[in-house]
Amino acid sequence: MDIKRITSGLLGFPLVAVILLIGNKYVVDILLAIVTILAMDEYMNAISKVCKPIRWVGYLSCLSVALIHVVPEEGRNIVAILSVPTVLLILFSHIIATDMKITFKDVAYTFLGIFYIVFFMLFVALIDGMENGKILIWYAILAAWGTDIFAYFIGKKFGKHKFSKVSPKKSIEGCVAGTIGAIVTMLIYTYFANTYFNMDVSYIEIGIIGLILSLIGQIGDFAASSIKRYVDIKDYSNLIPGHGGMLDRIDSLLFIAPFAYIFFTMI
Repeated sequence: MDIKRITSGLLGFPLVAVILLIGNKYVVDILLAIVTILAMDEYMNAISKVCKPIRWVGYLSCLSVALIHVVPEEGRNIVAILSVPTVLLILFSHIIATDMKITFKDVAYTFLGIFYIVFFMLFVALIDGMENGKILIWYAILAAWGTDIFAYFIGKKFGKHKFSKVSPKKSIEGCVAGTIGAIVTMLIYTYFANTYFNMDVSYIEIGIIGLILSLIGQIGDFAASSIKRYVDIKDYSNLIPGHGGMLDRIDSLLFIAPFAYIFFTMI
């Protein structure tokens, strides 16, 4: 049993829970921006093994997470639409300004990190800012963490069939258990949400959403692992004992958040 993994989880979870439950959307946005900066720094350090990332653009873009609810709702879509070409414009300007010392590969790797980490994290902030967002955001978190916890413990105990070379320690048994565990956890949470918070969430809808989000989260986990394999590192950092870096901890949630946001707007 990984004592460090369990201990850091037990210590970190209450802090995250308190901020998400008590903090208003601006406080949560600031917390998410800090998390995004930490994850971006880990990503930049990782890809620096194979390219020259344009760090200041990556770090500056993280501030958008803290400002997402400062922008009026009616202008948010315009800002989001313009953000992608604006970031690309700035990045490609570096190629010109440095007379090709910064290359297309540097731009591509940097942009991938911004889109992957910052843009996806924005949806976590948007979920928290929705009506009943304080309740809904936990579905996304439980889909990610529930999958991870059940996949880890069941896979470690019963996993015999390896899933992919991308992440050699993951097993088919663990992946299946992770999905089942996430669905069960989300259904139990739905009971408490409906009973104590006057929600009217369909168990069938949550079961289907839980299945989809868990599978998406596992692809997100494999995506982060594929980057680590490419740059030949085990973890993005040792920030969280037993878990690795911040990006190791939130890789599933990042992929889940955009889809969770869409599902929540539908239900």
